[in-house]
Amino acid sequence: MKYKRLGEMLVDAKVISEAQLEQALVLQKQTKERLGQYLVNNGYITEEQLIQVLRLQLGIDMIDLNKATIDPSLIQYVPKSLAKQHRVVPVKLDKGTLYLAMEDPMNFVAIEDVKIASNKRVVPLIAYHRAIDRALNVLYENEGAHKAIEEMKESKGLGTIEEKAMSILDSDEANAAPTVKLVNSILERGISEGASDIHVETEKNRIVVRLRVDGILNEILTIPKELQAAVISRFKVMGNMNLAERRIPQDGRAEVSLQNGKKVDLRLSTLPTIFGEKVVIRILNRDSEVLNWKSIGISDEDHVKYDRLLKYKSGMILIVGPTGSGKTSTLYTMINELKDPSLNMISLEDPVEFQMEGVTQVAIHEKVGLTFASALRACLRQDPDIICVGEIRDGETAEIAMRAAMTGHLVLSTIHTEDAFTAIDRLIDLGVEPYLIAGSVRGIISQRLVRKVCPNCRTTYQPSMDHLDLAGLRNIQAHSFYRGKGCHMCFDTGFRGRIGIFEILMVDQKMRKLIMKGVDTMELRNQIDMKSFTPMIENGRRLVLQGVTTVEELVREVVIVE
Repeated sequence: MKYKRLGEMLVDAKVISEAQLEQALVLQKQTKERLGQYLVNNGYITEEQLIQVLRLQLGIDMIDLNKATIDPSLIQYVPKSLAKQHRVVPVKLDKGTLYLAMEDPMNFVAIEDVKIASNKRVVPLIAYHRAIDRALNVLYENEGAHKAIEEMKESKGLGTIEEKAMSILDSDEANAAPTVKLVNSILERGISEGASDIHVETEKNRIVVRLRVDGILNEILTIPKELQAAVISRFKVMGNMNLAERRIPQDGRAEVSLQNGKKVDLRLSTLPTIFGEKVVIRILNRDSEVLNWKSIGISDEDHVKYDRLLKYKSGMILIVGPTGSGKTSTLYTMINELKDPSLNMISLEDPVEFQMEGVTQVAIHEKVGLTFASALRACLRQDPDIICVGEIRDGETAEIAMRAAMTGHLVLSTIHTEDAFTAIDRLIDLGVEPYLIAGSVRGIISQRLVRKVCPNCRTTYQPSMDHLDLAGLRNIQAHSFYRGKGCHMCFDTGFRGRIGIFEILMVDQKMRKLIMKGVDTMELRNQIDMKSFTPMIENGRRLVLQGVTTVEELVREVVIVE
């Protein structure tokens, strides 16, 4: 049987027009993507439309890989390199027939390659793009990790760990040492699943590997205790740390290149525990686009205040919140909007997470005496217009930064505190005089991150009365609340990505007088004009009512500080 081309099928099904197909074919040749993926990636069609047309036109069944149970032994029929090259997953072997999940069942080259490699009859099945990503990770990376663990056991945990810190993941894997294979498989899975952090935790009888995705940790692998020394040492080698030192925490950096040519920076840190060293790897994708104010979650109402803050030529803007609340992303967003060839912008960071053109970035190195305070003094002699201080940790840094803000410089910085009002108490606790705070601070941006409901499986539900009470939404009548029920796009979690919830406190003349008088946080709250200030909880409720996040997420991240 001779199949129609994909483009013809989509036109016949009236999913796209002839003109759209001709335009897409011209542009697709430049990207070298397969036509179906190009059409989905560029918004011509949805993935659901593509799959529906292929099912009807070709009579090929679909498989939900997130719910399928796949025998790990099937990878013997489809090597990892072939599976990743063609994006195919073996799912079942039945009487000499290998069922193959494919993103593009019209990729006949892939089918032939698998036939030759497996020596089996191949039946294609259609699967979603993200589901194939996940299945490839779970099936091949987990299996690769388990194989490496077995090899390490056979060699009694010994293996070459002193290899180049900069490496290409999966390159020449057959010749790599077992320890390198294991660590590479852990890193590759973390990077491909969009994890922000990888935790390698030493316990009494095992090592546990967990990934933090969208702020939530999930266990993906356990490693036998006897391999602890080799695995931890490999990570320390990558981070250029002292292998012999196990009694104190260490920090390091590494760079890895992916097979697609992209480079990813890793920030590694070790922490001595009663069962050995724990390693946490922060994944920093240097190709990530810097977000704009709207995409990070600032409302239209708060954007007026945000925009006003960025128009100041001097003074201090503080970004506050607990660890993991997205302060760095907001800081980089502001830097990106402020940078200009006519301005001298200097950023002091520990560490430098993203490299930005047009900004002089300084990496703080406290071990050699380059602290925030000393670097700040030095940069004041460099004729700066805008100074970014990655974090205010002590009174000395705070005082220098605020004096700089009062003498004609715009200063951006972050500080760990609960909300916009308690930032003032925090600065006073650090020993900063109230007159410096009142005279320098122009505005305080406080934030949290909440998970977003997956738009693909969003459905209505009724939250519990307890959660509605805590969120202040009990009296909302006849309103639909939304959550994700779980699907292939969100790996059955119901959430995809995160968004910020903000509050922006503008420091006006009235507030400066109150700060100068040394009034406490409660008094400041009572005196503030609520018409000009939208609390974080209100912005959170807005996101809930818009169906962006759930009542439970709002309670978990925001209500605890009310």
